[in-house]
Amino acid sequence: MTLSISSLKNIPLIRQGDLLADIILNSIHEADIELMENDIIILAQKVVSKAEGRLVNLATITPSQKAIELGTKTEKDPRVVELILQESNEVVRTRVGAIIVEHKLGFICANAGIDHSNVAGDGNENEEYVLLLPEDPDRSARQLRAAVFQKTGKTIGVMIIDSHGRAWRNGTVGLCIGLSGIPALIDERGWKDLFGYTLKITVVGVADELAAAASLMMGQAAEGTPAVHVRGFPYKLSEGSLKELIRPKDQDMFR
Repeated sequence: MTLSISSLKNIPLIRQGDLLADIILNSIHEADIELMENDIIILAQKVVSKAEGRLVNLATITPSQKAIELGTKTEKDPRVVELILQESNEVVRTRVGAIIVEHKLGFICANAGIDHSNVAGDGNENEEYVLLLPEDPDRSARQLRAAVFQKTGKTIGVMIIDSHGRAWRNGTVGLCIGLSGIPALIDERGWKDLFGYTLKITVVGVADELAAAASLMMGQAAEGTPAVHVRGFPYKLSEGSLKELIRPKDQDMFR
């Protein structure tokens, strides 16, 4: 069994309206990779958000009283706090510098995934821009997958990932926030282990495992490699969704 993860180079800075399928396929060609059935393309969230126009100029944001109060408490720009509130279902925890929320997409994350780093917009250089997560990452993955099929005739998987912290461990890791043509979970209940014991509770988050591996090849700072090509994923490709990865609130033992 061999899993191959190749960074895709020479991807330009993405602007709103850019055709990601064309850009990614060109990068695959330049890497001398022949796209095959069941390959997987994994994209960093930022390039998807930029292509979809999720860039926001903070000069256009008027914070609410709630955002002003929460911004004072957390020492954060109240305009950013306003966007965090707009992008979230609820605030879960706060401390100076961080607001932990349940994002509208359903997962728990810091600051609603809103990012300042590696973000620039058109206009006055003194203006500040931030980037929101894609509105529907599963849909974004489906559209890219369909575009690749239309252009190549190849059935592949597509995943969109982002860097998230974890409640009980230090450091960020890559997590899946959108996917198409890839299983999110593999249910191993009923499988036999090495000694013949029947597994009873094992459900593997294979999409997140692959996202973490892909994140190693992308890096976290300069965002120079926002896409990777994967071959040899050790599970049969099938349709999955972000919803499968999110633990229902009635099963959440930590809120």
